[in-house]
Amino acid sequence: MTVSDRWLLPDGVEDILPPLAGRIESLRRDVMDTCQRWGYQLVIPPLIEYLESLFTGTGHDLELQTFKLTDQLTGRMMGVRADMTPQAARIDAHTLREDGITRLCYAGHVLNTRPRHMLTGRAPIQAGCELFGSGSEAADLEVISLMLATLRVAGLPRVHLDLAHVAIYQSLIAEGAFSSEMEATIFDAMQRKSVPELNELLGDCPADSAGGRLRRLAAICGGMEALAQARDVLAGASDDVVAALDQLERVATLLNRDFPEVGVGFDFCELRGYNYHTGLVFAAYAPGHGDAVAKGGRYDAIGSDFGRARPATGFSLDVRALVALGERVQHRAGAVWAPASEDTALAGVIAGLRMTETVVQALPEDTDTDPRGRGCDRVLVQRDGQWVVESL
Repeated sequence: MTVSDRWLLPDGVEDILPPLAGRIESLRRDVMDTCQRWGYQLVIPPLIEYLESLFTGTGHDLELQTFKLTDQLTGRMMGVRADMTPQAARIDAHTLREDGITRLCYAGHVLNTRPRHMLTGRAPIQAGCELFGSGSEAADLEVISLMLATLRVAGLPRVHLDLAHVAIYQSLIAEGAFSSEMEATIFDAMQRKSVPELNELLGDCPADSAGGRLRRLAAICGGMEALAQARDVLAGASDDVVAALDQLERVATLLNRDFPEVGVGFDFCELRGYNYHTGLVFAAYAPGHGDAVAKGGRYDAIGSDFGRARPATGFSLDVRALVALGERVQHRAGAVWAPASEDTALAGVIAGLRMTETVVQALPEDTDTDPRGRGCDRVLVQRDGQWVVESL
């Protein structure tokens, strides 16, 4: 390694510098404040855990995204968290062990072995909320509404929300009794929304069979009209499928009422997190960004893997991505510049101002510094023996 190479960062990892770092931290605080105003309590999970804990209940979806290392104290394998949702589930089930409803929120860096999307890095700043102890539709609606409220705080000018329900795919796959190899192939094609592949795989299936319904369902997406098309395709399906469609319609109707500025649609190929999601799933998108800016869903099975079965739903978002996409107005006043001085009276004035203001005091080397270059729009000057603040 040459001297110049010593300062290179790994691909997908970056320094976040002023003023961007300030904007990211400001949004992180506002998102957490919003969540706490909805009754969610802040938790700070550790950066590393034993692998068994990090992967519990996730169907090992996170295993390829997790950096692994050996604990020098025990010899056991640990991982750097790639997602904070399993950590929140562990805290609820094993650490807090509260009865009734538990609402938790969190924010911090996670580390991925590979970028999840071409527009993101490997060290996103994840924030999110998890609601434990309620399997009700009202809990699903609360979590989605809170997610949309945080996107409002982020200043996203336009948001599109996709809704789906994993019970629809699960029921059709079970009804079709496909081989494990065939099921894996169908799942891959559905995830990629490859209608031609599905037509080739399931083209011989009758229209009213499970395979025929899956093939036709993959071509449907859009607003309330898409839900009506899905009902036609799934006519005669199991009670679980009908119940899932009814829930999607009820939730979409209420969201259209409460968030008229948000476009609500349906994507029946949305199988992200299929291995651990158990019900309603959702993802929010912003124009110009191919990946979801926030996503979540119901995952009632994770708690049982931690020794305490608890229904759960939640969402997470990437704070760094939201800062880049949002149009937040920063109402931050400039700082006050104070001269270099050992005057006791000046020190007292500076201490008082710093209770509510940013004050930058000059050092001996700052004799030729322009205060405006340090973000200052005011200056402390001495007038008639008193230190007063004047505009630059």
